[in-house]
Amino acid sequence: MTFKIDENLPKDAAELLRSHGFDAETVSEERLAGADDGVIAAVVQREKRVLITLDLDFSDIRTYPPERYFGIVVLRPKAQDKIAIMALLRRLLKALENNRPDRALWIVEPDRIRYRRSG
Repeated sequence: MTFKIDENLPKDAAELLRSHGFDAETVSEERLAGADDGVIAAVVQREKRVLITLDLDFSDIRTYPPERYFGIVVLRPKAQDKIAIMALLRRLLKALENNRPDRALWIVEPDRIRYRRSG
């Protein structure tokens, strides 16, 4: 499974995913920092990557219908600090042991993961 890590996440996010055997690229590594959400969406579609972000705009299934993507994961930490974000990523890694975000929107919260498909 391949991931695109949005610029609003710490660089350690990609390193954590890589350490678990996943292919993870960051928006910043590809010089896409500051790019419009639409540009990021087009890149993840073209590269067939699952997007991991804190950006709530990507949770709008009317604008970003999950069936058009290889997965969108929106992290919803209680605090926007590195510790809280990394904890959610570890929760995500646990969920990935039994499930894949193919064509779905996952909202990862401290106490649950919500799965959503459109259509």
